[in-house]
Amino acid sequence: MKQTPLPAQYFLVVLLWMMWCTLHSSLIATTVTDCVKKKLGSRFRFYRLFFNIVSLVTFIPLVHYSASFRQVPIFRWEGTLVIAKYLLLVTSLSLFVAGAKHYNLSQFLGIHQIKTGRTDQTLSKGYTFDKSGILGMIRHPWYTASIMVVWARDLSLPDLLINIVVSAYFIIGTNLEERKLLREYGEKYREYQQTVSMFIPYKWVKRKVNGKHSVGSPPRTLSRHR
Repeated sequence: MKQTPLPAQYFLVVLLWMMWCTLHSSLIATTVTDCVKKKLGSRFRFYRLFFNIVSLVTFIPLVHYSASFRQVPIFRWEGTLVIAKYLLLVTSLSLFVAGAKHYNLSQFLGIHQIKTGRTDQTLSKGYTFDKSGILGMIRHPWYTASIMVVWARDLSLPDLLINIVVSAYFIIGTNLEERKLLREYGEKYREYQQTVSMFIPYKWVKRKVNGKHSVGSPPRTLSRHR
C-alpha cells in the first residue's frame, strides 16, 4: 500500500483534532443543549453522561492514530530544562487536586444529574458560585493544568501541531464556557472576571504585591434549577 506523504499526514491529524475539538464544543454549546433539553425534557439529565461517553470514545482512537506516526522530537526537555518540565507537571497536579476540592466530580461525570435531575452550569460543590481557595487565584485551574500537561513532553512536529490545536481549543472553549456562566450568574460573574485571572494568577499576584489580601466576600449565589 502506498504510504501517505508526511505533509498529508500532518494535515490529516490536525484536521482530525480540529474536528474533535469542534464536536466536543458543539455538543455543549448553549444553542445545542437548549434545543436538546426542549426535546428530551426530563431525560436531559442523561445528556452530560452521553457527552462524556462520546468524547471519550472519539478521543481514544484519535490519540492512538496521532501516536502511530510520531517522528524524532524537534524539542526535548533535557539538561536544566528537565527541572522546568517537572515543575510544570507538579504544578499541574497541584492544580488538579486544588480544583477537585471545589468541583463536584459526580456532576462532572454526569452521574449526579441522573440521580437528581439537576443540570446547573456550575460544577462546584453545593451548586454555588465559589471563588474561594484556588478559585480565588485563577478561574479555571483544571484547564490551566491541562495546558501544562500537554506541553510538558518532548515534541515532534506532529506533537507541536496537535498542541497548538489543543491549546487553542482550551482557550476558545473556556471563553465559550464563560458566556454560559455569565448567563447563569450575570453581574456577579462579571465582577469575578474582573478580580480573578482566567489561567495565570497575575491579578492575585498583583493584589499580594500591593498588600491586598482579599477580593471581597465570595458570592455564594445558588444557581437556578434547570
